[in-house]
Amino acid sequence: MRSTMADPRRALTFARASALALLAILLTPACASLEFKRVTPTSGTFRSTGTAFTFFSIDLPREAMQIARENAVDAGQANLVILHSRVTPDLGWWNWLLDIISVRYAELEGTWGHAEPGQGGG
Repeated sequence: MRSTMADPRRALTFARASALALLAILLTPACASLEFKRVTPTSGTFRSTGTAFTFFSIDLPREAMQIARENAVDAGQANLVILHSRVTPDLGWWNWLLDIISVRYAELEGTWGHAEPGQGGG
């Protein structure tokens, strides 16, 4: 004879698995942004950001810093120079805790192009 509890338990297990799969899909996309400011006709500054989800030391879809760097390079600006970079949160020696589960944000700032003689900028 079949137990009446088997079907509700299967339905609950399926619902939990579906909810976890949906949560994983919603958390895995990365976000990136890129901003250029022109200082001279041939140079300027830029700011590139990237966000990634980390789960058991696996960065989805890639490391936040890698996303920010690729985003800046894909813009195709000449003479791209990174002057400042940071990843947050940064707990120093305790960063291994963030490898369990976290969302990381990376930011790059720098210059691009060739400054004209006698002008500031990139």
